Amino acid sequence: MLAKAFAEFDVLVLDIEGTICPITFVRDVLFPYALSALPYYLEQHWESSDFATYREPFPEDCRIDRGAFEAHIRDLVARDVKAPYVKALQGLLWQAGYASGELKAPLFPDVAPFITAAHAAGKRICIYSSGSVQAQKLLFAHTNGEPSDLTGYISGWFDTVNAGPKTEVDSYNTILSDIGSSDASRCLFLSDNPKEVEAALSSGMQSLPVIRPGNASLPEDDYLSQIAIYDLSAESDERIQQCLATLGKQAGSSFQNVVKPAILASWFDSHKK
Repeated sequence: MLAKAFAEFDVLVLDIEGTICPITFVRDVLFPYALSALPYYLEQHWESSDFATYREPFPEDCRIDRGAFEAHIRDLVARDVKAPYVKALQGLLWQAGYASGELKAPLFPDVAPFITAAHAAGKRICIYSSGSVQAQKLLFAHTNGEPSDLTGYISGWFDTVNAGPKTEVDSYNTILSDIGSSDASRCLFLSDNPKEVEAALSSGMQSLPVIRPGNASLPEDDYLSQIAIYDLSAESDERIQQCLATLGKQAGSSFQNVVKPAILASWFDSHKK
């Protein structure tokens, strides 16, 4: 059953890490898996025409030297540089891991019921993650949920390539344009990242922060702690409704070109790096 709080929305846009699955899954499972699988994969496919598509976007010295190619990837991953060509390669490596059963996405228990119930209620469900669209589809096709393949319930896939950086307002405007939404306030974005919440709100969307086990906590006296939700289940409907009501009171009835209150702006300013 879908929480009644979501009834007012036509489109539900979900972040992945820290929102629908533990933030540690990508960092502690997917990234190490790709690095461990990389040497053998390069040995087998370096000269193949299929792999050339993935190799071509890399710097020239890496395209002609397998050792430099591997070293470059390891350096970027160690520095958490989210280069599109590295994310595409990671997706390729993860594909084999998912297919073999070595990898399975550990969704939070409320996520699969939420997605299936929202779909049954006629809601459009979209994903917006810094991971590539290919990686997103692989993750949702191989989950611990019921059903394990949830890709059929999702109608939109967005990443930093086809939408833009997740902390920029224009990215959310791009998503709104792509899905053809005429009323941004009927779109809800859920994320564990407060800067992403800010950007979504500034686009006219409604947005709430999500606090999950393993996520950084919000100080109790900060505005965002008043509108943070802890899961997406029907059992949490009252909390979700209260958070949306609080957000509405602060931002006004219209979320288009919203000007956030000073206390919210102050929180974001204090957390910008």
